[in-house]
Amino acid sequence: METYVRVTFDSEGGAPSEVADRLRSFGFQPTHGNYDFVFDWKGSATREQVTDLADEVTRQLRGYRVRFEIETV
Repeated sequence: METYVRVTFDSEGGAPSEVADRLRSFGFQPTHGNYDFVFDWKGSATREQVTDLADEVTRQLRGYRVRFEIETV
């Protein structure tokens, strides 16, 4: 499974490089295409694990004035 994140930046918020550093700090990697970052579960993940990861993204990006969208496939 993989969890993808698409980030929309605000010019009054954190720098894209800071946001990227925060996401990389807990396992996301930059990617190309429709999404900006991907988290590889290296196997299956439970719904609870995916929810916990989404909560962590929220905590890590709080205060950066960005919007994000998450999709797990």
